[in-house]
Amino acid sequence: MAITAIVRFALGEDRTREAARAAFEASAPLYRDVQGLIRKYYLLSGDGRTGGGVYLFKSREDAERLFDAAWRAGIHERLGAEPSIEYFETPVIVDNDAGAITTGA
Repeated sequence: MAITAIVRFALGEDRTREAARAAFEASAPLYRDVQGLIRKYYLLSGDGRTGGGVYLFKSREDAERLFDAAWRAGIHERLGAEPSIEYFETPVIVDNDAGAITTGA
């Protein structure tokens, strides 16, 4: 069964929305070949004070492999915040771009 991870972190009051977007764009290539990562969406709250991501993984093990101590330290170093991570089983996926509904156990 696929796993969705929702990551959130506070962005400093001195960080502009444009700077947050630039940081997200700069980090995007790091996720291109991550084992088990199907998709990642970057998140930025309406007020620009919270950032994060929604990640879809093939398994919980794949997610935990990515979100190790080094990854957390990198988030802290680049953004000055400790990330929080929530994991969810993802039993059904509707993919309108692919025209597919995926279910899995």
